[in-house]
Amino acid sequence: MYKSEPIFLEPVLQERIWGGQKLKTEFNYEIPSDQTGEAWVISAHPNGPSLIKNGPLAGKTLADAWKLHGELFNKKAGNEEEYPLLVKILDAADDLSVQVHPNDQFAREVEGVPYGKTECWYVISAEEGAELVLGHHAATSEELEAKIGNGEWDKLLRRVKVKSGDFVYVPSGTIHAIGKGIVILETQQSSDITYRVYDYDRTDAAGNKRELHLERSIQVTTVPHQDAAVEQTASVFGGLTEKQLVKEQYFTVYHWILNGKASRELTTDFLQLSVLEGEAVITVDGKPYSIKKGSHFILPFGIGEYQLEGKAEFIVSHV
Repeated sequence: MYKSEPIFLEPVLQERIWGGQKLKTEFNYEIPSDQTGEAWVISAHPNGPSLIKNGPLAGKTLADAWKLHGELFNKKAGNEEEYPLLVKILDAADDLSVQVHPNDQFAREVEGVPYGKTECWYVISAEEGAELVLGHHAATSEELEAKIGNGEWDKLLRRVKVKSGDFVYVPSGTIHAIGKGIVILETQQSSDITYRVYDYDRTDAAGNKRELHLERSIQVTTVPHQDAAVEQTASVFGGLTEKQLVKEQYFTVYHWILNGKASRELTTDFLQLSVLEGEAVITVDGKPYSIKKGSHFILPFGIGEYQLEGKAEFIVSHV
């Protein structure tokens, strides 16, 4: 059962009020509309579980595999938790709402779900002058509440310019928003809890504003804001240059540049891989598999050594 082959996944496309068409034009995905904001590319979350494309579990979801074949992920007996990670590509044709996510404890006690949401972003592309909201300027919870209540967004929100290749780590409790003109790959805990702080007074097609969650936002926001420090390291394995972007409680994330050949050994419970650019071949147990921009797959537990050859760029992650 997949002991010697990758598990390839079909993205789940999600329409959003701020979405666009780049998931089609850049990644060749079949989008449901011209306002497609998210591709959930490695997901076992009930709001968008990825379908498996190959092997004995073809047609099943990643959630099915996790539940019925925990050995693929080195899941220990008695571990009833849900699949821990979720990987998305987001196309922000417009500004996303300003939002914040709870930590695990709050998510479990208040929302009754297993995970809060710590996330991180690799900026695939960004238009000139594009920016994010990352954090706030309030010194106390009282100041935060007052500025939100008075709508003093320019004084409250901290804005940061970004360019392609930037990496941003966003722990739970961080007020944030992805800005217009940015495409990112997001690696996060498998959670879909979002508390909306501000939505620019936008209305949907029916003229309705989207719901805000101000009370809970204030409860879960970290005050004062502190930028998370991440330690980044680089290693070279033959034709593969690996940059560790973040290593923390919930996930470790790498940026890989492949230019030639490399041989690696799987030493983690499983490995998630997303191809951002180029084409390559991954060989597992002597069998080659073609991969290209837009491919997303998991190397399951126990496959041992694997080989890569080609010219490609990846974001890779594990718990």
